[in-house]
Amino acid sequence: MSEDMNKPTSDTATVSDAVNLPSTETTSQSNTTNDGSMSIIAHLTELRKRLIRSLIAIGIGSCIAYYFIEDIMHLLTGPAGKLYYMQPAEAFFTYIKVAIFVGFLIALPVVLYQIWRFVLPALIGMERYLLSVIVPVSLILFLAGIAFSFFLVLPAAVKFLVGFSTQELQPMFSIKQYFDFVIAFLLPFGFIFELPLAIILLAKVGIVSSKFLAKQQRIVIFLTFVIGAVISPTPDIFSQCMIAIPMILLYEISYVIVRFGMKK
Repeated sequence: MSEDMNKPTSDTATVSDAVNLPSTETTSQSNTTNDGSMSIIAHLTELRKRLIRSLIAIGIGSCIAYYFIEDIMHLLTGPAGKLYYMQPAEAFFTYIKVAIFVGFLIALPVVLYQIWRFVLPALIGMERYLLSVIVPVSLILFLAGIAFSFFLVLPAAVKFLVGFSTQELQPMFSIKQYFDFVIAFLLPFGFIFELPLAIILLAKVGIVSSKFLAKQQRIVIFLTFVIGAVISPTPDIFSQCMIAIPMILLYEISYVIVRFGMKK
């Protein structure tokens, strides 16, 4: 009789396990599809997490930049000299803009790392290796382009433009307009310096070859000046040349690497 009384308890436990089991499977299936890949909801959740971390990194970088804003402004205003602000809040909002820009540069390694971590699960084998190489190299090239523009191109461009002043015509730069000019001048060089990486990758997958690059040199020279005219913050030929010439040099460097450094 004791055994009979214990049977319902065992049956009840079995039924309870059977009832609870589907909920566990449902939770597991909500994060993955039938082929074991992540579901759309899981992708969106992961993307949200990476975006939040990137924004936090940019926010922290901006706070650090704002703490040293006077030193940063002194460094940036070097080529132009004395600046003026025409509206009461112009200086404050320019400080904020510069702090966010510098903060983005500070946080750029973290942002690229978050992008890398988001894309990584979809890659396999050699794809993962290539991405692990591309991300740091692209970061170095981008920052090198910013540094090249700031220390070499920007001072020369400002000196050239200020050189048109006379005794009757003196430059008086607004702080907002000047820093808009600086940012518009620096960013293109960051992307321009990615050109060798892009060409080498295209050559690696067989889309372009050294013969193709050599054949397109004249067209590339023409296109670099067109691009220089489009992205230059000023319409003068000097600024266009300062953008086009580095692009041509980077293209030639890429050609040499593909021609002599990537022999099959």
